[in-house]
Amino acid sequence: MKECKSLEEVRTEVDKIDNELVELISKRSHYIRQAAAFKESIAEVKTQDRIDYILSRVRHRAIELGVSPNMISELFEIMINEMVETEIAELRNRNKF
Repeated sequence: MKECKSLEEVRTEVDKIDNELVELISKRSHYIRQAAAFKESIAEVKTQDRIDYILSRVRHRAIELGVSPNMISELFEIMINEMVETEIAELRNRNKF
């Protein structure tokens, strides 16, 4: 990790990371849309076992990296809920239910 020499440099680095995060979330969203093509029902979209697995995995990773697992869980819950809605919309667009 880069050692910054000023607040402006810190902000520049944070802005870069923010851009990368948005790009990664966009990539995830594109894969979620692809996943919808393999599903036939809302029940397949809202698979609680998969959601629990994701939340557990990211919580453990957060702990390993010294980041608040609660914050990471909350962020992922928001993201998952929004992406579930995206998948449901994809199903509707294909008239799957």
